[in-house]
Amino acid sequence: MNNDQAFFKAFQKHLPEGAVNYCYDIWKEKPFNFYITNTRSSKLGDFRYRSDRKTQTITINHDLNPFQFLITYIHEVAHYHAFAMYGLNIKPHGREWKLTFQKLMMPMLDPKIFPIEVLIHLKRHMRNPKASSVSDYFLMVELRKFDKEAKEEGIQLLQQIKSGTVFEIRGRVFEKLETRRTRVLCMELDTGRKYLISCHAEVKVR
Repeated sequence: MNNDQAFFKAFQKHLPEGAVNYCYDIWKEKPFNFYITNTRSSKLGDFRYRSDRKTQTITINHDLNPFQFLITYIHEVAHYHAFAMYGLNIKPHGREWKLTFQKLMMPMLDPKIFPIEVLIHLKRHMRNPKASSVSDYFLMVELRKFDKEAKEEGIQLLQQIKSGTVFEIRGRVFEKLETRRTRVLCMELDTGRKYLISCHAEVKVR
């Protein structure tokens, strides 16, 4: 199996059916290394422009539902295209990235691609896209309804719970202090140490 076949097969597995050809064409037009990774609690996907590398790299978590996978894929490809078009001095989520993201996402804002309950919030989100779709509470709530596996009872997104709430994540117990953009300042109760944890981290309230 060559690269073209491998990429197309990966897109078929992880994307909504109607988005497969479009996402494959985006890759074919401006190729990059593409890796589907293990779950990362700190991010859904990743792109970092490396001027010392001829071919850039995009990664996306393997366990995203097809609609979240598509949004994340376009988000990261927009980083690649924006840096390639405008240079390395632009802000990662500045005006240039937003315009590029909007342009790339436009053909996908279709009820044949996204369920209408997701599409309503996604269209609103795309008017002024944020650094992460998980920062958009209402969009994230709708997207989570399509997760591949049912979540353990009592599991919530960290951004959903109130400040002062005690929660557990990976066997460690924290208190939520305050939200700072896409991360939340939390204090580990056993040690008193403070940590910044992703807003979209899944936690269990105690």
